[in-house]
Amino acid sequence: MPFTPFHFGAGAALHAVAPRHVSFLSFCAANVLIDVESLYNLVNQRHPVHAFFHTYIGATLVIAAVMVLFMGSRWFATRFWLPNLLGWRELSLVQVAIGAALGAYSHIVLDSVMHSDIRPLAPFASSNGLLGVVSLGTLHITCLVAGALGLIGVAVRRLVAHEQNAG
Repeated sequence: MPFTPFHFGAGAALHAVAPRHVSFLSFCAANVLIDVESLYNLVNQRHPVHAFFHTYIGATLVIAAVMVLFMGSRWFATRFWLPNLLGWRELSLVQVAIGAALGAYSHIVLDSVMHSDIRPLAPFASSNGLLGVVSLGTLHITCLVAGALGLIGVAVRRLVAHEQNAG
């Protein structure tokens, strides 16, 4: 995707479907960490832009990094003050792992559809069988619709919970 936020649509939809199992925060963190590599390569005019972290092996390391960052942040928060923005302290390691895994692996799939420089199965294969499987417009619309449906799903879930608590 040209910008990481397009990936967040899938995360919003997945979180809406399984909010107790999928951390949207770790989904987003994995996506951002993967695209740091692309940003670095773009700024430094290095090719391919989508390199190691845009492989399934690299994405797996990103998942591990998100989990380590989460555990480190949780440890740090027990000793020093850290804001609990979006309730991150209440997340379990399993929720973080599932969110990060879905975020990282979906990132590779979505980017494989549109970027010709990705070799998702490297070093085992140099091909990208998903390139062009759907049009760029269809891919972007699908991500936007998933995001909209995810936001609606989260809003409806919160509204129902609020009404249940009030009545």
